[in-house]
Amino acid sequence: MMLSTTLLRLSVPAKPESRARLRRFMEGITLWLAFLLLLFVQPLYAEANVADELQPGLLHFTDNRGDWQEPALVLGSDFDVTVSGLIADTRLTRRFRNTSDDWREGVFVFPLPEKASVYALTMTVGERTISGEVRPKAQARQEYAEARDSGRQAATVEQQRPNLFTSRVANIPPGEDITIELRYQQPVDYRDGQFSLRLPTTLTPRYMPGPMLPTGEATGWSEGWAIATREVPNADAISPFTVRPGDVAADSHRASISVSLNAGLELADVTSPGHELETRTDGQEVHVSPSEGTVLMNRDFVLHWRPVRGREPVAAVFHEQFGGEDYLMTMVVPGVTQDRVLPRDLVFVIDTSGSMAGESIRQARQALGRGLDTLSADDRFNVIQFNSQPHALFMAPVPADGNNLARARRYVSRLQAEGGTEMASALSLALGGAGSDDTDDAARVRQVVFITDGAVGNEAGLFRQVREQLGNQRLFTVGIGSAPNMHFMREAARWGRGTYTAVSNPADLGGPLETLFSAMEAPVLTGLRAQWPVADAEAFPERPGDLFHGEPLIQVVRGVPPEGQLSVTGLAPDGKRWERTLDLRQSADGTGLHRRWARAKIDSLLDRARIQGEQPDEERIVRLAMAHSLMSPFTSFVAVDSTPVRSGNDPLLADSVPTLLPAGTSSGMLRYPQTATISPLLIALGLVGMMFSAAIVLLRGRVGL
Repeated sequence: MMLSTTLLRLSVPAKPESRARLRRFMEGITLWLAFLLLLFVQPLYAEANVADELQPGLLHFTDNRGDWQEPALVLGSDFDVTVSGLIADTRLTRRFRNTSDDWREGVFVFPLPEKASVYALTMTVGERTISGEVRPKAQARQEYAEARDSGRQAATVEQQRPNLFTSRVANIPPGEDITIELRYQQPVDYRDGQFSLRLPTTLTPRYMPGPMLPTGEATGWSEGWAIATREVPNADAISPFTVRPGDVAADSHRASISVSLNAGLELADVTSPGHELETRTDGQEVHVSPSEGTVLMNRDFVLHWRPVRGREPVAAVFHEQFGGEDYLMTMVVPGVTQDRVLPRDLVFVIDTSGSMAGESIRQARQALGRGLDTLSADDRFNVIQFNSQPHALFMAPVPADGNNLARARRYVSRLQAEGGTEMASALSLALGGAGSDDTDDAARVRQVVFITDGAVGNEAGLFRQVREQLGNQRLFTVGIGSAPNMHFMREAARWGRGTYTAVSNPADLGGPLETLFSAMEAPVLTGLRAQWPVADAEAFPERPGDLFHGEPLIQVVRGVPPEGQLSVTGLAPDGKRWERTLDLRQSADGTGLHRRWARAKIDSLLDRARIQGEQPDEERIVRLAMAHSLMSPFTSFVAVDSTPVRSGNDPLLADSVPTLLPAGTSSGMLRYPQTATISPLLIALGLVGMMFSAAIVLLRGRVGL
């Protein structure tokens, strides 16, 4: 910044001796002020150790030497998974080690599989083990807070989203550990002859749309980086800080993974798209773990296994008794193959928001390119990109001829990731162009392919929008990145009567997408119905919906003994009736079926409330969750020790444990804790510049330059 020399000269007195003394005085004052400001700026600069990408307002916690201060808590995780048929049971152990000299409370926001049913919590301190209890959410919070404030050790875990949870651990002694063990089960995915299991270890920071809530209206119980908005009022509770592996201790944020596969079938291969595996066979069981030992928690662990060719399941049924009631779960693979291909209107929607920067946008461009390759001459198509605003390549779907496809490929090759994730406007643009009712349009299959990482916080509003605008279309989701929001992928596809596909590894891009686009070309099996021998049995999903080639029907039911027959019927595209029957007396022993049924029942109650625009039946959900010992939106687990260990004179410091930046994600998605804005630094630098400028002007006048 420069000062006007004219103004300085006007202030100089008329007498030569007085003018010289005043000039020397001003030179001295100016130089001394500049020197003092430099001393002031240096510590500010040390505090304002801006991230590598020099993002405005993004600062690290630093010490007085300017070094990054890693969290006081070191985090370690062990995944011990047992797969029995179609259900995986996981024992997840988290170790929080306090490396500081203060008592600490640890807060950790973490992902779990999108259909995980958490059913047990255990806290271990030294030689003591305390079993947690499921409680109504408010009661669990109160019990935890009372224990924390009274110096007793305690832990609680509560659900923020179906696939996002918060763990709190109180009164971790200086230099010691507290271990939290979670037990949860999840369904195994089966599609096109392949079983799959996903263990999330981190999450991509989510976009929070909507106007900010006024101060005092936010209800979050956490301290994340996001500010609560009208659409995402608990934004702070689902936005943990995201850092690089070098920002935490060298032995922190690492996980050991051990999977025991008892698929009930002879296996041909076991693979992972993101990790090298070490496998060992012991009779019917296959034991799997990453060959590198512990792995960084910066990408999901995905496991695939295939049965020996010719041994693929075509039907299976499992039975369990719990609380004096019978539970059955069945899987029926239609195996329908048809050659008839109907002309399509296919709309590709690609997410180009900032969270897709890096490897994700490259994967998304490739995925869209492969989709364009599947179009036939009878198809029509369009391409929509969205970030803060949506943009369609064509005003309406156009024929898939050479010129239009070439234009689309050029358009896609230039797409870059930046801006917000305003997904609602993109959905409106994609689902709003359903076409007219003329004969040509009515004969077409309308499909929308949504390619995104799903990094949004307003999932419920988007699911409601899909249901209201879907009409006779089908919505397919493709999850991109090393840690996509699989809850959004699965549920958006379910509401859109389509399927979801996750792409976990750039090298494995072709396989999942070939399967998806092949299924989209194949005819669907519609009007599916499952008839159990007990008429009023409560089965989930209540309405199986449509099936695509290679997809199984999986349904769980309560109140049906393993007797009689199950009949599954549907309609093929040529109008012919399709039917399969299954003898329930052939059912195998199953475990955890009652939890899967209860979880599905809770989900159905939440869905019904969303559809009707009402508050969920909280009392009924709490009753179900307590009966089956499950975590839910209205119940949490809490474990409390009875003996105080911290005196009231020792302060307790809270420490939010960050998650790691997902592998391949742009550093623009880093979310460091902010200690201050950089405005003091900028102001100080401006003042230094002013002081030096004034000194230079005065010196120039003295030497007559």
